[in-house]
Amino acid sequence: MIRTLTACAVILAAATAGIAGAAGPRTFADRVYENGYVYTVDAHDSVQQALAVRAGMIVYVGNDAGVRQWIGPHTVIEDLHGRMMMPGLVDGHMHPLAGGYSLLGCDLKYERLTRQQVLDRIQKCLDDSRDQEPDGWLQVRNWFQEAMIGGDVMSAAMLDGLHTRRPIFVRSSFGHTALLNSRALALAHISAETPNIAGGAVVKDASGQPTGLLEDADITLAQRAIPAPTAAEDVRAAESALAAMRAQGITTFFDAAATPQTMAAFAGAEKAGQLTARAHFAVLVQPPQAVDPQKAVDYIRHFAGLYDQGPVGPRPSMTVRNYKMFLDGVITAPALTGAMLEPYFVNTGTSQQPHWVPGTNRGPAVYFPPAALRGLVLAASAAGLDPHMHADGDGAVHAALDAIQALRQTYPKADIRAAVAHDEIVDPRDFPRYAQVQAIPVLSFQWEKPAPDTVDGEKDYLGPTRYRYIEPAAFLLDAGARIAYGSCAPSRRIPPTSCTRTAGRGRSRPVSSPI
Repeated sequence: MIRTLTACAVILAAATAGIAGAAGPRTFADRVYENGYVYTVDAHDSVQQALAVRAGMIVYVGNDAGVRQWIGPHTVIEDLHGRMMMPGLVDGHMHPLAGGYSLLGCDLKYERLTRQQVLDRIQKCLDDSRDQEPDGWLQVRNWFQEAMIGGDVMSAAMLDGLHTRRPIFVRSSFGHTALLNSRALALAHISAETPNIAGGAVVKDASGQPTGLLEDADITLAQRAIPAPTAAEDVRAAESALAAMRAQGITTFFDAAATPQTMAAFAGAEKAGQLTARAHFAVLVQPPQAVDPQKAVDYIRHFAGLYDQGPVGPRPSMTVRNYKMFLDGVITAPALTGAMLEPYFVNTGTSQQPHWVPGTNRGPAVYFPPAALRGLVLAASAAGLDPHMHADGDGAVHAALDAIQALRQTYPKADIRAAVAHDEIVDPRDFPRYAQVQAIPVLSFQWEKPAPDTVDGEKDYLGPTRYRYIEPAAFLLDAGARIAYGSCAPSRRIPPTSCTRTAGRGRSRPVSSPI
């Protein structure tokens, strides 16, 4: 992902540098664009009029007069009529297959709803697919759990009131929480006796019975019970995601938790001639796999052997050179599964007169124990594989930086692009470490908006000191970090609807999208 960005920048810079004093091309361009607003994204954010392409590479960026030398008898000329042209967008962190399924299935669309509205929407999905009664699973996506109007908490009992016998699986928009009805719990064999998986939780009520909510790793208990989609359905979802990316100008994407299913789906789309973006995949590695680091590396390399297509070029292709580890969950309530150095705050007052003080809950332990994390990162680095680590809370971020520090000390000359995704809360003492260990924070602008699932909803739980550093993009930039961005779709809808610009330390404000 970062290599692609660098290559694009070099190509465009070289083309722009060739504007002045060019003696003329040896070969004409295949295609010329003129009379446009060509935003170069160079070091000066310069704007030009024309652009020429030959053999899939940009060979000229400059004014309309200069591009004429590139026009030959077979050159296709397109008049932009003043429209904007810019480099293709690179989405540095997303979950494309899930996004494609969101566009095709039962979708709550990230809308802020009441409990009854959620139930009404799900009932409509059930009514529209009555041919799936009584045993077909209904999968519902993009439930905006953190923004439920009135602070409503959902449970299996509420889903049980719907007019259906079908098992129901509802996934939150963050992807770290799921809600099941009683039939789904039974089919997944989840009961009061079900233990928590490392890195997850089966939420239980005061009597010890499952409420229907599952967190993080325990979501897999339900997913194992859901019949797998067909290969054709997966390919259709991949093509749906690619179509949405095309509409937004996304020409390169990074699948931040690739499974055998997702890689096969996009390989199927490519076989059908529908792969319209450069696809980079980070193979998902689970905590138990870190017990045997070499076996985990062999697992990653197996998929690289199946799907990696070599050096990146102008045409869409697939690469498998990264691996993904979830070190924690999310810092937002009600989950509070981000691993923190200090406890979350709790309200010891009332809702009318709140009094927030530090509690005892620091969230879960980092999902990969330190020795296992270090061992896996070192073994994978020896194989030339780049780590991509989900770390939301400052405890998980600290663990990720420790592992990358060990990598740099062991392999000081290795070209390993180590990424830490999300970085929503970072201990200020860790700000300079990103540059020191060459860790790339991969941030997502949508978490910076004022809303119940982001900066508004986290203020009380984090306390005033930590809240000052929430979404620390500017702090990291000032400390010399090399920042990348990703949409984290479908944690937000594909395609995205707005962009943001940093405005002050650790804050952002909406601006118009440039496309």
